[in-house]
Amino acid sequence: MKRILALLLAGALLCTLTGCSTAADGQAKHKSLVVYFSATGNTKAVAQYIADAAKATLFELTPEQPYAEGDLDWNNPDSRVSAELASEEAQNAVVLTNISVGDWESYDTVYLGYPIWTGVAAWPVNSFVKGNDFTGKTVIPFCTSATSDIGDSGKLLAQMAGTGEWLDGKRFAASASRESVESWVKQLDWD
Repeated sequence: MKRILALLLAGALLCTLTGCSTAADGQAKHKSLVVYFSATGNTKAVAQYIADAAKATLFELTPEQPYAEGDLDWNNPDSRVSAELASEEAQNAVVLTNISVGDWESYDTVYLGYPIWTGVAAWPVNSFVKGNDFTGKTVIPFCTSATSDIGDSGKLLAQMAGTGEWLDGKRFAASASRESVESWVKQLDWD
């Protein structure tokens, strides 16, 4: 019993000295990364707010062929997103210029952001999710949408990834304020 108590006290002292849960210098408890895809800039703004609040690194997912305004017209059956929506093969053909994050192994928290497209995460994020191992990472999805909620988009990405601990996500309006986003990050009590 004395040996167990001594080990517990030694562990507590070590945490106190090294800052296991709260860094004395005000640094985040976790090394966080904010990965996002943004077609119109709304998700990018929220991603920046999260990165600022969580003291996280930003990583933008960029399609080799960017989406122009006309490409995003859901009412036009000939638009790019309408054609991609109709074909999983076309969705999978969206190539990103970057899916590898430098020093990926060092991040333990990944905020993953995307716009909602027809009830799911915008498919350009699929390549990133499929192309990375989330083992040992906590993933916190967030999305932007004018009207749709987050739905099962985070759960579907978690299934696609097959690894990592995926938390419930958060939907933000297209015009989300910095204060509302920072409040959410603080409520997570993660960083």
